[in-house]
Amino acid sequence: MSEKNTIEKVLITGGTGSLGQALVERIICDNPGIKRLVVYSRDEQKQFQMAQKFPEKDYPFIRYFIGDVRDYERLERAMEGIEDVIHAAAMKHVPIAEYNPMECIKTNIMGAENVINACIKCGVRRVVALSTDKAAAPINLYGATKLASDKLFVSANNITGARDIRFSVVRYGNVMGSNGSVIPFFIKKKKDGIIPITDEKMTRFNITLSEGVDMVLHALYHSWGGEIFVPKIPSYKITDVAEAIAPECKKEIVGVRPGEKIHEEMITSSDSYYCYDLGKYYAILPTVTKWSLESFISTFNAKKVTEGFEYNSGENTDWVDIPTLRKLIVEHVDTTFII
Repeated sequence: MSEKNTIEKVLITGGTGSLGQALVERIICDNPGIKRLVVYSRDEQKQFQMAQKFPEKDYPFIRYFIGDVRDYERLERAMEGIEDVIHAAAMKHVPIAEYNPMECIKTNIMGAENVINACIKCGVRRVVALSTDKAAAPINLYGATKLASDKLFVSANNITGARDIRFSVVRYGNVMGSNGSVIPFFIKKKKDGIIPITDEKMTRFNITLSEGVDMVLHALYHSWGGEIFVPKIPSYKITDVAEAIAPECKKEIVGVRPGEKIHEEMITSSDSYYCYDLGKYYAILPTVTKWSLESFISTFNAKKVTEGFEYNSGENTDWVDIPTLRKLIVEHVDTTFII
């Protein structure tokens, strides 16, 4: 299949989030010929702030669209003339989703269906949807809605008819330093002298914002349609994060929160039957494809993983130690943070 490693006309849902803004920066930097970049989100304050950083007078190809993925008509209007869509909008806070289940379902599932239908209607060529580790063997509503969203985007390739459009998914955990993640939380708690630890055995995968952007663009450029891409990344222990940020503080065990896992999972043993090692990434392939599996394996030198293979943060073979965590925190989270 032909690949086009450039972007000319793109829309990003949730474009004012941490990853959305990082994508905007990278896309602008890497694509001097870009013609249209639509930042689509419902947060007018963040759009206002983002427009100060990327004003339309200096970036005439940028458009800021206030809109919700629940609103199909607004999505269709925003996608006019768009070639590529990156779907990063989601309701993602686990406790809030548990308390407001239908709101989470409307955004994460019905919103996903709206994005898919608008992409097909408007003639979009490439679509990448962001998933989460919580979609693998979900134990909370947020994870369940993202699993449903993943299924919608994978199966969307079966309803495109003769249209040249590819839907794919990227799956990873919390981005290092992103809003609501553990590292900014620990940095904030440092001043109190006590770092709350949910469970001493808890582990998480570690991915930086830049690595997340790399992965989204890899999927956009190289997907054949229907893949769920999973990165090969290191893990860290939550106790090591606390020690890296606040070695002088007391560590207090507070217990696991509702819907929270001890270890992040990205590939389950059930996924192993359709999972291939691509080198830098794994890819969980759909059970039904519009392309030849043999050609895919040959093109990407893909190697089938062993049956029963699992990929979780607790059994990872690659780990980030405390000195490396400190270095990464300074580089990727807060440049004024000094340990």
